[in-house]
Amino acid sequence: MILKGKYRYLMLSLLHQCKLKRGHGAIGFLLNDRWDKLAFVSSRHLYQSHVSSKSRISFVSNDINYKKHREWNQRHLSYRHFLAQNVSSSSLDITSNEKQMRDDCKKMIHAAIQAVDPYVAVHDRMRLQTNETTENSSLAKDSLTLVVQAERDESRELKYDLSNYDNIKIFSFGKASAAMAIAATEIAKEAASKLPIKVDGTVIIKDDHATSEEIESLAKCNVSVRPASHPVPDARSVSGANEILQSSLSADSRTLIIVCISGGGSALFCSPRDPLTLQDLMKTNAALLSSGMPIEKMNVIRKRLENGKGGKLASAAQPATVLTLILSDIIGDPLDLIASGPTVPDSSGWVEAAEIVREYGLNHDGDYPLPPAVLNLLQMGLDGLLEDTPKSDNPAFSFNDATSTLNTENVLVGNNYAAVMAAADEAQRLGYHPAVIGTRVEGEASCVAGVYVSMAEMLSRQRGKDDNNIRYDIARLPVALIAGGETTVTLPPNSNGKGGRNQELALSAAIRMQEIGLRDVVLASLGTDGTDGPTDAAGAMVDGGTTVRIESTISLEAENKGLSPTFHAKDALRNHNAYNYFNSRKDDSLIITGPTGTNVADICITLVR
Repeated sequence: MILKGKYRYLMLSLLHQCKLKRGHGAIGFLLNDRWDKLAFVSSRHLYQSHVSSKSRISFVSNDINYKKHREWNQRHLSYRHFLAQNVSSSSLDITSNEKQMRDDCKKMIHAAIQAVDPYVAVHDRMRLQTNETTENSSLAKDSLTLVVQAERDESRELKYDLSNYDNIKIFSFGKASAAMAIAATEIAKEAASKLPIKVDGTVIIKDDHATSEEIESLAKCNVSVRPASHPVPDARSVSGANEILQSSLSADSRTLIIVCISGGGSALFCSPRDPLTLQDLMKTNAALLSSGMPIEKMNVIRKRLENGKGGKLASAAQPATVLTLILSDIIGDPLDLIASGPTVPDSSGWVEAAEIVREYGLNHDGDYPLPPAVLNLLQMGLDGLLEDTPKSDNPAFSFNDATSTLNTENVLVGNNYAAVMAAADEAQRLGYHPAVIGTRVEGEASCVAGVYVSMAEMLSRQRGKDDNNIRYDIARLPVALIAGGETTVTLPPNSNGKGGRNQELALSAAIRMQEIGLRDVVLASLGTDGTDGPTDAAGAMVDGGTTVRIESTISLEAENKGLSPTFHAKDALRNHNAYNYFNSRKDDSLIITGPTGTNVADICITLVR
């Protein structure tokens, strides 16, 4: 006989519970589609002794009362942890709510990324204004003023009389550097068409983060594009950084330098301080990333080891005027830490760097030892033998009476808050009740995931009829919990897993949702730059059935190859191998956006119906 629908799964679980032995009978049945095969594989080890690998999947007998055992098994299907032993149809299937929420989540992600488009962020903050001259005016005839909106609410403007400049240099580095530079060069090109101004510059991009059209557009304005490696710098990073530093040193008082900085700039703009080598910095970066320390503390170390970070680029550019436009990828938008603050006075010092070394085991006998040359340099700085980074009293950051601006101005043009609020607006448009948790979420990715799932589970209780379940909820169903920030993953020494903090957060959430039987909840966590760790994924999207579906596929493939399935979610989490786990089943768990051209840290969206 052929069993269809839910009866096929009931029979499998019946066989499992009875633990059939050779000679025992079973109702005859035929498994005739993919899901049946998956379910069969999950219990095959219980009766593999009487199934030939070449035989058709069927059993024939007449000594089991199927109806009786069907009623018995129906009662046992209600156990929450039944999935640990059997694969049920409800756990394998994605619910209609989950399908809809996945589509909705993608729309919210798109809205968030569009809101922090780097070209728009720069272009909308800058404009050229023709000066109106009078007999008593000090402005030159037909001169132009570059007007920069320094605050989002237009409460403060910076004005640069372009007749005071012979040169405009564009320097840009970070994951969003190409688009930001194009917006800046368009303004400079327009100015050069009206005034005798020379335009040139250098843009350092992460590999594959600029299109051929963008590179060609910049080249027409005499702006060169230098690809380099991220998150670990390479020789190209050093070459590009040194090109920018040399050009800055050649600038004079009639030069306006426009610097565009975005997340990833620390690795892409990298010039080792003597006597350090690139290898020293590469090993240092690897140790810092493995230690699990937040980006803020990483950059305190980086500033002391390089020639351009911690305000040194602005200092090198003196006496030129410097205008820096910043797309923030760090929680709280501390300008001195974004890309290690190359044009911002540094508030940290050698003492703070030494404390971080001790705190995170970066000493020679620690878990994540820095190279000896780096430790020696930090010690020399602590002993007062080396000059530290420029502080706020440096001439590069003094007030310029002629322009009524600082010699170096830093303007925030985009951040995580803008992305989160755009996602919330889209959630509301789609009929959800958005609840913005915050934009300063940080901590170990797996721990943060537990908090999100706990909140979702509490909200899901509104599905019941007990009014007590909605007395103190933060929002009514359907809910969109939206958060921004940047979690961390602490890697053990010699870890060889593949993934990123967003994928690890999603995997942790998927495991927890499956454990507590939480359905009709979808969680997506991703990096706004389109990259999560050393992978091609931006993050991952999961629900309460994700791990079951993935492991069922793994079991089937292993069965077909005569292997024992060994790849489980908790093993992947323990080994920080989320990417390979999600990628083992070609579904839509991994979020693949490709490079987005922007970078404002991470966003996490949790939908509950």
